[in-house]
Amino acid sequence: MIYDAVILGSGLGGLQCAYILAKNGMSVCVLEKNANSGGCLASFKRKNEEFDTGFHYVGALGKGQILERIFSYFGLMELPWHQLDCNGFDEIVIGDKSFRLSCGYDGFAQTLSDVFPSQSKQISAYSSFLKDVGSKITDPLLKPGDGFFTVNRLLSQNAWEYLQTNISDPLLRNILSGNSLKLELKKESLPLYTFAQINSSYIQSAWRLKGSGSMIADSLVGSIRAMGGDVFMSSEVTEIVEKDGRAEHLTVKDKKSGECRKIFGRHFISNLSPELTLSLVKESKCIRPVFRRRILNLNQTYGFFTVNIKLKEGKIPYFNRNFYCYSPDLDSVWDIAEQADMGKIKGILISQQVPSGPDCRYATHLDILAPMSYSEVREWEGTTPGTRPAEYREFKARKAEECIQMANNCISGLKDAVETCYTSTPLTYQYYTGAIRGTAYGIRKDCNNLLQTLLAPRTPIPNLLLTGQNLNLHGVLGVSITSLMTCSEILEKRALVSFLE
Repeated sequence: MIYDAVILGSGLGGLQCAYILAKNGMSVCVLEKNANSGGCLASFKRKNEEFDTGFHYVGALGKGQILERIFSYFGLMELPWHQLDCNGFDEIVIGDKSFRLSCGYDGFAQTLSDVFPSQSKQISAYSSFLKDVGSKITDPLLKPGDGFFTVNRLLSQNAWEYLQTNISDPLLRNILSGNSLKLELKKESLPLYTFAQINSSYIQSAWRLKGSGSMIADSLVGSIRAMGGDVFMSSEVTEIVEKDGRAEHLTVKDKKSGECRKIFGRHFISNLSPELTLSLVKESKCIRPVFRRRILNLNQTYGFFTVNIKLKEGKIPYFNRNFYCYSPDLDSVWDIAEQADMGKIKGILISQQVPSGPDCRYATHLDILAPMSYSEVREWEGTTPGTRPAEYREFKARKAEECIQMANNCISGLKDAVETCYTSTPLTYQYYTGAIRGTAYGIRKDCNNLLQTLLAPRTPIPNLLLTGQNLNLHGVLGVSITSLMTCSEILEKRALVSFLE
């Protein structure tokens, strides 16, 4: 059999591409090396307790908002979504000071203006700017000429310089950037488009699932199969074989039996990182050495150290918001990446699961995420879970204690409420999700070097496409938009995106 489209990887981008193409009448096949689908959406279980890998909350899921329209297309609005507190979906804690961010552009501006009355004009202008940028997120799909011009203009602007120019109060700049552990703050390189689009979506509305992120992947897999598509787990792609200037087939190893087989396709879409994708193309007349070098030389964003906690019953109230906590000796939240490079934890994200037990007043599970450089775990490179030495486990235990202590400063009594906890590092993410060096947000986009760091879906092999967070934007919304862009290279664009209008 020759499939119309073969998708490598069952992360969000891969599953969405398979869904789109199957919905448009194409025969599709998804190949996943792990036993479960979802990539960073996947959850994991320890002693019958379920924890999320990388999914915590999403923005712009309110009625008529962009992610709601996209998720309606994918049948994902039927999942049990839970809206976070509109009067404070995120709480920024800097030392002993605390500030909440409200949903809705007007509410967001008013809440901050109440605290910074002398900055109200700047806050209103900033909020209006985010609203304008957010309204243009679909422009590259709906307005190819003008849309790409707008995006490229914002991508070539520096986010830090924008804030320095338009927000005069240093503390206010920290607050406006304080919930941006959802992206990597790099003063010298972060594009304004990335910063604005991601923050804009959460200001529109913020939501959690009442359950794990695996529900998204499971729903998409079920829909793909219902439309006649194939989704194969424990199927590791070992080679992309090119013939006559096109990808012809994949060599796939069954991880359970060890047997290898060939899967043929007319189009191939890789949800793997560009670096890993190219490593699978052993011989090619299309891919020149200069292109390979370009991909291999791209910098990756930092990863995360994660502490997943099972809480003692009835000890910690459920907070219908997230906490972003920063050390009081941190001059700017934009220094977090630099601090992580030095092995220091100066900022964390705290996220709770929506309680599902009989008493919903109290949290049952809590996640702490702290930016981490791959250099901290490089000495254990090449080891696998379950075989890593005692030194690695001791390293993780020290990091976990540091994270829990910082979180305890935001949520009083947390330290004594920990029943059990589990930890992961960039090595963990690299092993299970295939993220190069455990990167959290893929390739680092550089506003000073867009031609090198911004990738298009097309590769030098004409029927091999890319999708996922390494292209346009990361995060659930960014990957969803990118999936549409990737599939528009195969399908007629107008028919594909008409539901966005």
